[in-house]
Amino acid sequence: MQFRRQAKEQDGVNLTPLIDVVFLLLIFFMVSTTFTKESHLKLNLPEAAGPKAENPPSAVEVLINADGSYSVDGRPLINKKLTTLKSALSEVSAGEYNRPLVITADATAQHQAVVRAMDAAGQLGFVNLSITTRQPEEN
Repeated sequence: MQFRRQAKEQDGVNLTPLIDVVFLLLIFFMVSTTFTKESHLKLNLPEAAGPKAENPPSAVEVLINADGSYSVDGRPLINKKLTTLKSALSEVSAGEYNRPLVITADATAQHQAVVRAMDAAGQLGFVNLSITTRQPEEN
């Protein structure tokens, strides 16, 4: 009796279906992902001549918008009250009141809003306080 020899199959894994699945997953995640648009405050900073200083990375930043609303380290506050600002500052600083505090206020913001931010920082014990300005434009 004559037996046919069986053809040897290649030893290995066919990667074509695996690549197809990976591409389908990639397309699925690209289509289903929602992209969030981060909103930043547009501030018109006041002008002041002087040396340019860099903010240290550990600084706590208070942003004051033209309407007097506050943001602490990029998170907007729900109202303009002193107690809200103090609680946000103490939460962000985690009790480390020796960290630098930078107040960035719009040039058209009310003076009261800036004073309220300085008052909150002073009541909490921040001693290293600076205010952001921009260089004057040369005509």
